[in-house]
Amino acid sequence: MKSADIRQAFLDFFAGKDHQIVASSSLIPGNDPTLLFTNAGMVQFKDVFLGTEHRPYRRAASAQRCVRAGGKHNDLENVGFTARHHTFFEMLGNFSFGDYFKREAIAYAWEFLTRRLGLPPERLWVTVHHSDDEAADIWLKEIGVSPERFSRLDEDNFWQMGDTGPCGPCSEIFYDHGPDVPGGPPGSPEGDLDRYIEIWNLVFMQYERDAEGKLQPLPKPSIDTGMGLERIAAVLQGVHNNYQIDSFARLIEAAAQVTGTSDLSSSSLRVIADHIRSCAFLIADGVLPSNEGRGYVLRRIIRRALRHGHKLEATAPFFYALVSPLVREMGSAYPELAAAEGRVAEVLAAEEAQFARTLDTGMALLEAALARLSGRVLPGELVFQLYDTYGFPVDLTNDIARERGCTLDLEGYERCMAEQRERARRSSRFHAEQIAPAEIAAETCFLGYDRLQWDGRVVALATGGQAVAQLDAGAEGVVVLDGTPFYAEGGGQVGDRGVLETARGDRFRVRDCRRQGDGFLHIGAVESGRFEVGGAVSAEVDRATREATARHHSATHLLHAALRAVLGDHVSQKGSLVNAERLRFDFAHGQALTREQLLAVERRVNAEILANTPVETEQMTMDAARARGAMALFGEKYGDEVRVLTMGHGFSVELCGGTHVRRTGDIGLFKLIAESGVAAGVRRIEAVAGTAALAHVEMLELRLDEIAHALKTTPAQALDKALQIMELNRQQAREIDALKRRLAESSGGGDPLAGVREVAGIRLLVRRLEGADARSLRDVADQLKARLGSGVVMLAAEEADKVLLVAAVTKDLTARIKAGELLQQVAGQIGGKGGGRPDLAQGGGPDVAGLDQALASVPVWLEQMLAG
Repeated sequence: MKSADIRQAFLDFFAGKDHQIVASSSLIPGNDPTLLFTNAGMVQFKDVFLGTEHRPYRRAASAQRCVRAGGKHNDLENVGFTARHHTFFEMLGNFSFGDYFKREAIAYAWEFLTRRLGLPPERLWVTVHHSDDEAADIWLKEIGVSPERFSRLDEDNFWQMGDTGPCGPCSEIFYDHGPDVPGGPPGSPEGDLDRYIEIWNLVFMQYERDAEGKLQPLPKPSIDTGMGLERIAAVLQGVHNNYQIDSFARLIEAAAQVTGTSDLSSSSLRVIADHIRSCAFLIADGVLPSNEGRGYVLRRIIRRALRHGHKLEATAPFFYALVSPLVREMGSAYPELAAAEGRVAEVLAAEEAQFARTLDTGMALLEAALARLSGRVLPGELVFQLYDTYGFPVDLTNDIARERGCTLDLEGYERCMAEQRERARRSSRFHAEQIAPAEIAAETCFLGYDRLQWDGRVVALATGGQAVAQLDAGAEGVVVLDGTPFYAEGGGQVGDRGVLETARGDRFRVRDCRRQGDGFLHIGAVESGRFEVGGAVSAEVDRATREATARHHSATHLLHAALRAVLGDHVSQKGSLVNAERLRFDFAHGQALTREQLLAVERRVNAEILANTPVETEQMTMDAARARGAMALFGEKYGDEVRVLTMGHGFSVELCGGTHVRRTGDIGLFKLIAESGVAAGVRRIEAVAGTAALAHVEMLELRLDEIAHALKTTPAQALDKALQIMELNRQQAREIDALKRRLAESSGGGDPLAGVREVAGIRLLVRRLEGADARSLRDVADQLKARLGSGVVMLAAEEADKVLLVAAVTKDLTARIKAGELLQQVAGQIGGKGGGRPDLAQGGGPDVAGLDQALASVPVWLEQMLAG
């Protein structure tokens, strides 16, 4: 059976058993920000198993795309070199949420394997947990599995979601490849060899482990099963290596074609075929190459594939070209991959081009280091240099070193990384860190969501990096209060500005507010009087600055939602800056936005502003926020409760701790200023809102009026007038070029070939032209070459106190005379340089006075070259 047929047969079988067929979820887990990638079929059902989510079905089946690379499931170095390690695989699974349990799960698995797929029962081996008598009785007494092909194991047959939570015994089904393959049955000393291969794992979730480690029975036991499609396909197709199944074989053939390789058994082809699957699906699900988190895992996989292409001596970009063969292979089962084909290819091509610039140099450095290595350990300093300068992930360097029997000095590498982090920390350290000691452990209550003024008490003071009891007039420092309306910088929003005042008139100007632990640092200077620890103060935020910042922050949320609506759900935030003057928003997208797309985004944001809907903020549990559609960002730390901001009746739903307008209409106006690229696959939009947007529009109108005045027309007709002038300029430029060419041609006294001489049988024309520029020099050189038929041309002209040179050689002579060498010989005598092709080169120099002598040397040089 083909892989696609097996997948469909599995889903059809369980649909016939009253299971809801559920589409594969994204590789980015939507319900678990601590999980790097979806790595099993049960991930999308985790909250159902935990009882925090309820669905309209109690039985489900799926074919789930999975990635295991990074974290504890990091087998990257083995991929391509073993029969069953992959970064990407498909997990076939059936699930019961408090419906059926062991008896049905076991019966379904046995029926599908032996009846639907036709596997001989005598080739199957079953294991259960040693304590699970119930499962053992079902297998032995009801299914009729032979006791000779049955084992009871310990920890290998017990599954748990974490240290606490749902858990239970499991039962695994193995396929016996026969006595010709080395290995013993599961649980035996030879069980890790290749004869017996696990094909299906049935997990019986019947307990909950509490904090003390005790197992309590679950009120509704559940089922979670997983069968690797690649493994069962290898069994049914009679091969022992997953890379020999039909879907992989076609990808390997495609990889061989694009890399120009004929050896289909190459492990490098297997690496490339595996990696295109994980990379393409990750990009389709919104991950982009970067230097952190999921993006860095993707970059590591891409660059490992590119290095194996380099190893196969691929001379042109190849990896992106495998997207189309992959879509032909898997696009029908995963239409989201087919829909993203163009974008996936663009991202891969950009990453390939970026790494190509350093791959050859980095490989040469590594090869040289390995060649002169006295021991078997590659120095950590070199590993770091390859990473930092040439973009070599550590596991890529380790791959290469391992092939040569070497290891890496990882401790030395980590020392270099730590030193770099410390240098970066020192260079980017903000002024507040210099004046606020780390030992300040005060706690500040934030009160600024609904007020801009608060009477509080000073709990700590600092200046010059030291805690102090008093700050006097003129002193720069930090004031920490027990409560504050000042927002501390976070989530891309800058800190508030304002003043702190005492009852006696002392005044502290706050120019920024930042957070340190649980304390809010009010950073600024004492304008008058003094401030003391324990003293009472009135804290007041600058209203105009706060409101302008809030308008930009709320506009950022609308911008994010509008980008997703116009460009697609792959758009995700990669960074932001929000202040009173403007907003900046970085997001995942593979190409520059068109003018039409930018207009559509701006119009969508302004439509939401005009709708003037309430901006709602709510505190809720993380599970409730997910149910609302709020996205959790990987790597962010969230408490038991989160703050959810909703705008436009659900148009935008995000987790946010910042300050915002009360209604979308308060934003006033939104205007895009610029769109640019900041990294591979990351775009940046800069925009203004509210009064800043009005000021921007006024500035543009004023500029347009000035342009119209300069063009002696009206603003409405300015564009037409400018286009007319540009066309007139182009016509005049063409006329000037023609006059220059005629002037240059006439310098021969009417005969274009006047002055031609023969040197060792070669026709040579050396000429100094008047009034020529670089372009007309090239044009004349081409014309003279054509008239000569065979020969060498050396032309020169003066322009703005410098010399322009062009050397030309007809095609029949380039094997003997190179235009570039001739030009360098002349240019060197006038203090210049140049270069080009063997038949045409150009350059120049500053020494106008030496030009005649340099041109006079050409016949001598040519004669010497021909004689040589």
